[in-house]
Amino acid sequence: MDQVLQQILAYAKAAWYRRWWGVAVAWLVCIIGWTWVMVLPDRYEASARVYVDTQTLLKPLLSGLAAEPNVEQQIKLMTRQLVSRPTLEKVSRMTDLDVKAKTPEQTEAMLNGLASKISIADAGRENLYTISYQDANGDLAKKVVQSLLTIFVESSLGKTRQDISSSQRFIEEQLQQYQQKLTDAENALKEFKQKNIGMMPGQGGDYYAKLAEASGQLRQAQLDQQEAINRRNQLKRQLEDEEPELTAAAAISSNSEVDGRISALERQMDQLRLQYTDLHPDIQSTKRLIEKLEAQKKADLAAAGKNDQAGARIQNPVYQQLTIAIAEADATVASLQARVGEYQRRYGELRNASNMIPQVEQEYTQLTRDYDVYRQNYDALLKRRESVTMSGEVESKTDTVDFRVIDPPFVPSQPAWPNRPLMLSLVTLAGLIAGIGVAFMLSQLRRTVTDRRVLRELTGLPLLGAVSRVETDETRRRKRKSLVSYLATLGSLIAAYGAVMVLQMVMSRAG
Repeated sequence: MDQVLQQILAYAKAAWYRRWWGVAVAWLVCIIGWTWVMVLPDRYEASARVYVDTQTLLKPLLSGLAAEPNVEQQIKLMTRQLVSRPTLEKVSRMTDLDVKAKTPEQTEAMLNGLASKISIADAGRENLYTISYQDANGDLAKKVVQSLLTIFVESSLGKTRQDISSSQRFIEEQLQQYQQKLTDAENALKEFKQKNIGMMPGQGGDYYAKLAEASGQLRQAQLDQQEAINRRNQLKRQLEDEEPELTAAAAISSNSEVDGRISALERQMDQLRLQYTDLHPDIQSTKRLIEKLEAQKKADLAAAGKNDQAGARIQNPVYQQLTIAIAEADATVASLQARVGEYQRRYGELRNASNMIPQVEQEYTQLTRDYDVYRQNYDALLKRRESVTMSGEVESKTDTVDFRVIDPPFVPSQPAWPNRPLMLSLVTLAGLIAGIGVAFMLSQLRRTVTDRRVLRELTGLPLLGAVSRVETDETRRRKRKSLVSYLATLGSLIAAYGAVMVLQMVMSRAG
């Protein structure tokens, strides 16, 4: 730390020996800078403040019914458009600035200068904006701000209507396209249903369940048919063992067989009575069968008695019963054969149809999916169209955004630029810094030995000793005189700065 301090002191001593150069440079910089600041032309700033009220009464009332524009984003876009080239050209025509530009180069320079002097910024509160412009002519600055204010309000009012109109056209075009798509999808779906009637998903039950049911019915019918055929064949074999006609004695013996059947039926009826009442259909049918057998028995006995006296033969009742049973069995077999054929036909149709079911379901699903998408988009576009229509009505008949001019364009009597007191102070400070810098630079270009340490560093040789300088009265008097002259020169610089500041104040008050 001590070494750094010694180094700084060494630099300060070296610069002190070049102090007159520093004062001269400081005077030169200050004179040039003060002159430049004093001759700078004044620029007056015209400004206006605008408040954009977006909290209208209709906003909460129309929430969800009408499209709500992003007012903040719209305002930011308009503030950027105010410094665009079309807007600048319009401002130049409104303020007659384009009359002074005779060539394209002059026009370009005029527009660039106009853009550089326009300022649009927030005024510290929400939706409060300040539009300002600086120019040497205060009246021209006021005209430019007034023109910008007019363009700002007009562009904001027309932009939303233009957006709503373009949105309506776009939605109408989309509605026509989706209406055509929806009509085509409905026609395709109608034709598909007509073509595949009976095979649509959810129509007439599940085809696979029907196929399984038809297969079960077919197997049961085939089983019933086989049983009927077996019964018929058995009856035919029994018929082969019976004689068509019997003698009277054989008829009587056959009656014993009828008695046996009657006894068997009576036992069967007793068993049924243990489970059911006499009104049960099985008991009633058994009774009727017993009555028929008893009537047949009486008739056979009577015929046998007559024929026995005559020695004639009679028909075998068993043979007759078997013949009747075979005829009934043939009819049953034929009926079951027709049933089996019908079930086979149904099963074949369902089998063929079941192979087409996945493809039909796939095509139907695709058609309905496309139709649902078109329908949803069409309904959504209808809602959007109503919303945009209502928004257009709101925009055309009400003010969704209210522009209030808080402060009209105003030009103060004092110039906004330049700030001469500040600039004069900065020039003086810059002159002093420049003088110190020049003195330090000269001390480094022409090194001066100020102490023994610097001498050792410069020569790199060991220092054996030092001879002190004896100050005489004359040398001390010259030093004091030089110091007084330097302080007087530096003080005169400060005094000149004060005089320039006083002159500036007098000129500003006189202006």
